[in-house]
Amino acid sequence: MVEETVAPTVKASTTTLRATAGGRSVKPEPLDKVSFQSEPRFKTGMEELNRVLGGGVVPGSLILIGGDPGIGKSTLMLQVSGQLSKTGKILYVSGEESASQIKMRAERLDVDSSQLYVFPETDMNVIKATINDMKPDAVIIDSVQTMQIPELQSATGSVAKIREVTADLMNIAKGQGITIFVVGHVTKGGAIAGPKILEHMVDTVLYFEGDLHHSYRILRTVKNRFGSTNELGVFEMLTDGLHEVTNPSEIFLEERLKDATGSAIVVSMEGTRPILVEIQALVTASVFGNATRTATGLDRNRVSLIMAVLEKRAGLLLQNQDAYLKAAGGVKLDEPAIDLATAVSIASSYKNRGTSPTECYVGELGLTGEIRRVTRIEQRVSEAHKLGFKRVLVPANNLQGWTPPTGIEVVGVATLSQALKLALG
Repeated sequence: MVEETVAPTVKASTTTLRATAGGRSVKPEPLDKVSFQSEPRFKTGMEELNRVLGGGVVPGSLILIGGDPGIGKSTLMLQVSGQLSKTGKILYVSGEESASQIKMRAERLDVDSSQLYVFPETDMNVIKATINDMKPDAVIIDSVQTMQIPELQSATGSVAKIREVTADLMNIAKGQGITIFVVGHVTKGGAIAGPKILEHMVDTVLYFEGDLHHSYRILRTVKNRFGSTNELGVFEMLTDGLHEVTNPSEIFLEERLKDATGSAIVVSMEGTRPILVEIQALVTASVFGNATRTATGLDRNRVSLIMAVLEKRAGLLLQNQDAYLKAAGGVKLDEPAIDLATAVSIASSYKNRGTSPTECYVGELGLTGEIRRVTRIEQRVSEAHKLGFKRVLVPANNLQGWTPPTGIEVVGVATLSQALKLALG
C-alpha cells in the first residue's frame, strides 16, 4: 500500500481588473466624475415582453427566465432569438437539445435566419471562446443548470457550478456589453433551482407561469434593475408558438355567467397594467367540525382575515361555513385592492344573491370594517370603462383630485356594510 497525495485542481485566479463595455479597466473614481453613455433599449418583436422588461432589452444585461418543465421557456427564447436576429447576430447555446432538434422547432415556429447561430455545447470554456470569436449582440443559454466548468470537480447542476457559471456569464455581459438570456429550471416549490444567489447576481428575473392543461401563459417580473417589478405579460401557446394577448381582461371575464352568485369583478394592478379578474367564492355549510378555507390564486390567510371582518362587522355567520375561493383564469392576485371584491363574492355566495354583471369593486378592507384608499384609481376606472362596465365601487377617499370618465358611475364607499348594501341590494 502506497499513500499518494492528490493536489486539488484549483481554478485559475480571476484577479485581473474587470473591463467595461468600452474596454477601459475599472478603477475607483469619485461619483461626480463618473461618465456614462445612456444606451437605448432595443426592442424584441413582442410588445408584452418589452413591457415586462421595462420598455425593451437593456444592452449588456443578464436576464434569467424560470418556469416549470414544458411550459414554453425554450419556445419563447427561440422566438425572441429569431426576432432579434433581424437586427443583430444571436448565439443560441443549448445544453439540452441537439442542433437538429432546435431546427425542427424553429421550422414549426417559422424562425429562419442566417444571423441566428445554434451551438449545442455545455463546456463554459468553449462557450466563452466562441463568444470572444463571434462577438454576438445577444446570447441565449438554455439552460444554466446544464452548463459545466471542467476545472470544478462538483457535479453538473450543483450549487458551486451554477454560481461559477453565472459569474462567468455576468462578466461577459458587463465586460463586453452583450445581452445574455439565461433559462433556469424551477423546483417543485416553483423557485429557481440552485442557490438563491443566482437571482441576486442577475439584472432581471422573469417567471414563466401557466397550467399545462390550458393554453395561456403568464410572464411575470420578479426583479428588474431597469424597470418596474410585478409587471405581467400574457401569451397564448398555439401550435405555431406563443402569441401575445393584448387584452387579457377579456380572457379572464369571457366565461362569466350572467346571474351567478359568489362572483365579483376586481380591477387589479399588475405592475403598470390594470387587469379585470373575476373572483369566485363558494360558501356552503360545513359538514365536519372545523370549517374549511381553500383559496386558489389568492392568499389563504387574507381570505380568513376578510371572512373574520365580514362576521364581526357585517353580521354574516361564517364560522360554520366552508369557503372555497379562486381567481378565475389562473392569475395570482396579491395586492390589497382586491379585498372589497373578495368580501363581496363571499357575501354574495352566502346570501345567494348575484352581483350586477356591469359592476366591479376596488378597495382595501381594514379590520374595523372601513374601506381604505388604493393606488392608481384613475387607471383602474378607465380600464373598467373601456370594457363596458357601468358602475365601480371605490374607496370614498379615492374620489378627490380627479374626474371620472363619462359613461361609468363611480361610487365612493366608506364602510363594508355600505358596500355590501350597494352591491347586493
